[in-house]
Amino acid sequence: MPKLDAMDVFLTRGVENVYPSKAAVEKALASGKKLRVYFGVDPTGPTLHLGHIISMRKLAELQKMGHEVILLIGDFTAMIGDPSDKTATRKRLTRKEVLANCKLYKKQASRILSFTGKNAAKVMFNSKWLGKMSFADVVELTARATVQQMLQRDMFKKRMQEDQPIHIHEFLYPLMQGYDSVAMKVDMEVGGNDQTFNMLMGRELVRDIQGREKFVLASALLVDPSGKKMGKTEGNMIAMTDSAEEMYGKVMSWTDGMVIPGFELITDVPADEVKMMAAEIAEGKNPMPYKRRLAREVVELLVGEREAEAADAHFTRVHQSGEAPEDIATVKATKGMTLTEALVASGLVSSNTDARRQVEQRGVKVSGEVVEDPKAIVSAGQVIQKGKRHFVKIIS
Repeated sequence: MPKLDAMDVFLTRGVENVYPSKAAVEKALASGKKLRVYFGVDPTGPTLHLGHIISMRKLAELQKMGHEVILLIGDFTAMIGDPSDKTATRKRLTRKEVLANCKLYKKQASRILSFTGKNAAKVMFNSKWLGKMSFADVVELTARATVQQMLQRDMFKKRMQEDQPIHIHEFLYPLMQGYDSVAMKVDMEVGGNDQTFNMLMGRELVRDIQGREKFVLASALLVDPSGKKMGKTEGNMIAMTDSAEEMYGKVMSWTDGMVIPGFELITDVPADEVKMMAAEIAEGKNPMPYKRRLAREVVELLVGEREAEAADAHFTRVHQSGEAPEDIATVKATKGMTLTEALVASGLVSSNTDARRQVEQRGVKVSGEVVEDPKAIVSAGQVIQKGKRHFVKIIS
């Protein structure tokens, strides 16, 4: 039986909703029964990201309590495309693309889950059952849901209002994800609150087909200033393949309003300490020290303690002391090279036009000084800085 404080943290910290109720899940956790729980991820890209980690941490909590946990790779559903929160149909992936994308998933997930030992996490692939379904099986499954149910989804309503197409295969996606719960005979599913509809579809199918309960825990999402979730589609994700310095820098670019939610969702910093930080920020204290601590916590979680310390030192050296990074990129000087030419050659900008715009908007420094002339001559030994984080050294 798990400790009461562990159950309380699991059911409250970073949690948006629990179905059918927190009391019901707490009773199941306290029963002594070993629950079978899963978190699913479709391999739509070649790396896991911070959004996956938030839900995966909930799975890890259950693993520490002694429950059986499964990381489900949606290698079949990825070829359909999850319509959740999408205002247009997802690009469908080929089998080859899907398998290439998930090559690193288990290794990356091992930062959070334990795949060895007495209670090792399992990895499963939903093509094992979905890929074997006959057309008759699919028809039988679709008979368990209605068009009205599907049209309740906000993104489908919006698409209809905007006269955007909704394809039949998009209606099938929630049923396919829901059937995963039936096939694996799970007791619970954890996932982000953007997956609530799909997870509850699984709850209905388990109850309808197998006559038993399936619990659902929907975790909160870390959103950017516009209210969009951090992820691949929005282009603001922290990927597991990012360098420690990139991860640290991305956290430091978050708004002050994301600091406290970040601590709650991504770290194990005690709740009382997080509340104290929130109170001090509300009273006007500079949130920078807390944001730096959060950045270190994120890097340590995803990469390691030593890398987190190095990333913190790198940030101090580059962003607070104004020094160039040690592993700076280089570009070879040419006779009479202009600043525009150097920027384009270095890859810091996409075109001559982009270079001129960056320079004229005072976004470029040469050896620490802002330069506003795109035609200024640069030479070997000088360091060009674009914005706060991008450097290149000119060499002979």
